[in-house]
Amino acid sequence: MDFIYSAKIKKLFFVDVIEILTDSIQPRKYWNDLKKKLKNEGSELSDKIGQLKMIAKDGKNRLTDVVNTKNLLRLIQSIPSPKAEPFKIWLAQVGSERLDEIADPEKAILRGADFYRAKGYTEGWINQRLQTIEMRKELTDEWKNRGIENERDYAILTNEMTKVWSGLSVQDYKKYKGLKKENLRDNMTNIELVLNMLAEVTTTGISKNENPTTFNESKQIAKRGGNIAKNARLEYEKEIGKSVISPINAKNKILLEVNKNNEDK
Repeated sequence: MDFIYSAKIKKLFFVDVIEILTDSIQPRKYWNDLKKKLKNEGSELSDKIGQLKMIAKDGKNRLTDVVNTKNLLRLIQSIPSPKAEPFKIWLAQVGSERLDEIADPEKAILRGADFYRAKGYTEGWINQRLQTIEMRKELTDEWKNRGIENERDYAILTNEMTKVWSGLSVQDYKKYKGLKKENLRDNMTNIELVLNMLAEVTTTGISKNENPTTFNESKQIAKRGGNIAKNARLEYEKEIGKSVISPINAKNKILLEVNKNNEDK
């Protein structure tokens, strides 16, 4: 379904969703009635709805209610419509799977492997990627233990570490690979994944050993972890005579598994 979406601010315009899911000829009235119903039921969602000026059918800029993805899915559950039913079934399924994974984390790993397999990644690359996910979680858990919980701070620390080991910021690295919103790690070769994982593992180890108490201390440790991976990268590049920082992305998933590609040659 083609919901109107603003990528820049990650908001969805709910009146358009109402119109699609209900076929209402008065979607704005439907939405206003639904908001009143939710408020009467004690829902706090009304407080999480923002407004943006959008061009209306009359050509004028008018304030329009917008919500993020999480709250949109919550609101869809309140719409009594056959078209909304598939979303509700899907949400129930996802919730059930998530509870199963909490009880048995191995199921989450297997589901992740199936996800990459369905997208056409090679088995060798998938095995490497799953290891990096585990190492990444250990690192973010360590940062959390140091009082760092903000996603923005995680991004800053990751960027510092990446700049040191690869010579590129995360944003520049993505541009080099021709990416926009795609996950950088999902577009790394297995060698890039290994080096990135080395940076994360060593950063985790140094942090656990030194117990930093400030964000700046953690930033310096992230740089040191990145430097260890940088030295490994430079040594490897000296042996093979070329850079391992590659423009290859997931459009050609076979090439992401560097060793396999070399064997095929």
